[in-house]
Amino acid sequence: MWPRFTSHLYVRIWLAVVATVVVLAFLVGAAWQFSADPPQLPIREVLVHNSAGEVIGRAQTPPNRKPGEGLEFDVVTSDGQTLNLVLPRPKRPPGNSWTRAPFGFGWMLGVVALAVALGTYPIVRRLTQRLEGLQRGVERWGDGDLSARVAVQGSDEVAFLAERFNHAAERIETLMESQKSLLVAHKSLLANASHELRSPLARIRMGLELMGDGAGSSQRAEISRSISELDQLIDEILLASRLDTRQADAEPFEALDLTGLAAEECARVQAELDTTPQTHSLTVQGSARLLRRLIRNLLENARRYGTGEINLELALADKGAGQHAVIRVNDRGPGVPPDQRERIFEPFYRLPGASEREGGVGLGLALVKSITARHGGTVRCEARPGGGASFVVELPVTTAA
Repeated sequence: MWPRFTSHLYVRIWLAVVATVVVLAFLVGAAWQFSADPPQLPIREVLVHNSAGEVIGRAQTPPNRKPGEGLEFDVVTSDGQTLNLVLPRPKRPPGNSWTRAPFGFGWMLGVVALAVALGTYPIVRRLTQRLEGLQRGVERWGDGDLSARVAVQGSDEVAFLAERFNHAAERIETLMESQKSLLVAHKSLLANASHELRSPLARIRMGLELMGDGAGSSQRAEISRSISELDQLIDEILLASRLDTRQADAEPFEALDLTGLAAEECARVQAELDTTPQTHSLTVQGSARLLRRLIRNLLENARRYGTGEINLELALADKGAGQHAVIRVNDRGPGVPPDQRERIFEPFYRLPGASEREGGVGLGLALVKSITARHGGTVRCEARPGGGASFVVELPVTTAA
């Protein structure tokens, strides 16, 4: 309880002020007590008279008498006798000792310390409340709420800091909104342009088909290949645009046989499919079109950069609270450097040194990542033992009823 109470800034400041005042007060009191000279008691005198009123003896108190002692006199009379007179110290009423020095000064210091404590607490608390408000605003802004602002109170350094924070937060929010608008406009323009390119490409393809098999067959083959790449690029751009704008959410998810889907795509590119008894009928919830595109892009990427066999493995793994289907596409290509294994999933990014003749524009793996995220899974690139790369996709599994 105490550590939690003292964790607040205003409590620590207030306790520091109170402790400083108390220590200072008692140090001053101690110095005053030690520096003060011991009180010098006055010398008292006693006279002894006879019945005739004559002084027959006198005496004085000793000069070194201590405070608190009673009065004592040794009286020598005129006839040579010595009389000892003792006057005991009178008893004082109980409770009055605390009102005398040094206790009176201590009580005064205690009252001063209490007054300082009560007077500084509201001031310290008001200051730290503003700091706490600034802290809450910064935390909200750091958590992603760019509209978070801090109330500006007063005209001191805290108010200046709050004002500057509000100004910076407003500028950043404006820049982010402008960036989002620009990005949406850019994606919309790209999608519309890609869609409009479909018509001239279709006409070029039709004109190419109407041309007979003549002397320019090699040129026709090259033109046909370029048209196919453009058509694939447009399809990928349109799909990426729909994924970015959440239009793919409208596609219904259903129970899919992932094993059958992988077998069809492997047969298309003559890739090997390895399964286990647990994956002969592997069911996942998802979009058949998107998952087919995911597997096809991985296989096309392996075929484009690989120099040997292409292998697709299906496995079932326990992860967290449920099971996940693991799709692993292996190739024997040059592999991916460790520092590039995250960047290859960025749109339009290609590995340094990639040849234009290998095809691709850097959207295939970006689509794989977007589709995987849409299905609640993860994707990563690993080094394959013996050379090459392995692309691993993990998707949640639907248990068959």
